[in-house]
Amino acid sequence: MTKTTHNTQYLKKLKAESSKLKANAGFTLLLSVLVAGVLLAIGLAIFNIVIKELLLSSSGRDSQFAFYAADSGAECALYWDQKQSGFSTSTAGDITCNQVTVPSVGGEGYDTPMTFQFEIDGFCSIVSVTRSETHPRTKIESKGYNTTCDNNLNPRRIERAIRVTY
Repeated sequence: MTKTTHNTQYLKKLKAESSKLKANAGFTLLLSVLVAGVLLAIGLAIFNIVIKELLLSSSGRDSQFAFYAADSGAECALYWDQKQSGFSTSTAGDITCNQVTVPSVGGEGYDTPMTFQFEIDGFCSIVSVTRSETHPRTKIESKGYNTTCDNNLNPRRIERAIRVTY
C-alpha cells in the first residue's frame, strides 16, 4: 500500500467520523435544550406555588388583625354600654375607645343604629349599637378591618365581624 492510498483512506475515515460527530452534536444540543426547558417549567411551577403560599399565609395574618379590631370594637361598646351607659336612647354622650373620643353617640331613640369608628394601631373598627324595647334589647355589631378606616379601596382588605346580643 502506498502512502497516497493510505492518506486517502485515512481522510475518508476521518471524514466519516466527522460527519457522525456532527450528527451527534445536533442531537446533544437538542437534548440539552429539552432538559433545560423541562427544568425551567418545573422551576416556574414551584415559584407559582410559593407565591400562592405566601399570599395565603399573609391573608391568614391579616384576617387575625381584622378579627382583633372587631373584637376591640365590641369590647369597647360593651364597656361603654354596661359600665358607663354610653348608648342612651334619650341623650347623646361622648365615648372614648383606644384614646379616641367619639362625640355625640346615642340619643337616637330605639331601633336606630348608633354607629362610630376608631382605629387601633392602623386597623379599623366600625361599631354599630342598636337599642330595642323588645328582646334582644341591645345588639352590637362590630366590623374589623386589616387596614385603616380611610383605606377602603385596598383589594387585600379583609373584614371580620362580631355580633353581640343581650
